[in-house]
Amino acid sequence: MKSPLLSLPGAVPAEGRDEGVAAHYGDLFREQRALSEGDGFVDLSHRGVLTVSGDDRLSWLHLLVTQHMTELPPGRATEALILSANGHIEHALYLVDDGETVWMHVEPGTREELLGYLESMKFFYRVEVVDRTEDIAVVHLPAGSIGEAPEGVVVRETPHGRDLFLPRADLESFASSYGPAAGLLAYEALRVEGHRPRLGFETDHRTIPHEIGLIGSAVHLQKGCYRGQETVARVQNLGKPPRRLVFLHLDGSEVLLPAHGTPLRLASDGPEGRQLGFVTTAVRHHELGPIALALVKRNVPVDAPLVAGTTAAAQETVVEP
Repeated sequence: MKSPLLSLPGAVPAEGRDEGVAAHYGDLFREQRALSEGDGFVDLSHRGVLTVSGDDRLSWLHLLVTQHMTELPPGRATEALILSANGHIEHALYLVDDGETVWMHVEPGTREELLGYLESMKFFYRVEVVDRTEDIAVVHLPAGSIGEAPEGVVVRETPHGRDLFLPRADLESFASSYGPAAGLLAYEALRVEGHRPRLGFETDHRTIPHEIGLIGSAVHLQKGCYRGQETVARVQNLGKPPRRLVFLHLDGSEVLLPAHGTPLRLASDGPEGRQLGFVTTAVRHHELGPIALALVKRNVPVDAPLVAGTTAAAQETVVEP
C-alpha cells in the first residue's frame, strides 16, 4: 500500500520489501540524529496489521507461538515467532493486548500467509482474526519522544520506542503534528546499531531462533508445546546453533555498501576464500559510519578480521559461539 506521506517534501520511495513508504526525506543523517534524540516519527504503514479478539485469544495464541501469552497483561508489549515443524522461523509477530483485543504488526508481504495459518488453527476456540491493514497503519515514535499518542490509539511501547496503531485516514494529519518525518533508512540504521534482527533480512529458510539471539525476547523456554518446540529445546539443552549473528564495522572508504547476501570470508583468505557467512543488513550510521549485521558459521573466530565481498569488516559478537 502506497503511503500518502510519500507526498511530503523530499520523500524518496523505498524499494523492495519496504516499497510503499519513504526511504528518506532528503537528509539521512539528520533523520537518524533526530530519531536518536527522541524527535520525529517513522512511517511504517507498509507493515501488516492483524487483530485477534475473543475470550480465548491469549490461551489460543499461547498454543501457536513461541511466547508465553496466557498471562500477558493489557498494555505490555511482547514479540513472538511462529516456527515450522523443524523449528525454522516462519513469522515474527510484534504484539500488544488492549484488554479486549491482541494487536500485532508483521513484516510487509507476510500478513496473508499468516492470516491463512491463523484461520486454519481456530478450531473450536472463541477467537476472531481480522486483517486490519486496510484501515490501520503503524507509525513509530522513537525512544525518548515526548509526543503523546492520539486519543483512542493502541500503543505498543518498547525500550526502542512506541509503535502506534493509527487509523490510516489520520496519517497526514498525524504527520503535520508529529514531524519531522524520518525514513526507513534512518530507522534501519538504529535497528542495526541495536543488533535487532528482522525477518527476511537476518533470517532465511533455515534460521532457528538461537542463531539470531531471540531466545528470551521472542522465545519463552518455560511454556507448553508449540510447533517447532522440540528443535528449540534440543538446541538449548544439548547443542549449539550452526550459525550466529554478528555486528560488523565496515571499511568506511568504500563507496557502496555490501548488498544483502554478500559472502563473508576470512580477510587472510581474500575474496576467493571459503565462504563463512553472509551480510544480512548493511547501513550508514550517523556516528558509527558503515555498519552491518551478518550471519556466520558458529566456529568462525570471534576476533577474526573478515571481508564482505571486497570490503574489510571487523566483527563484534552478538550471539556467543
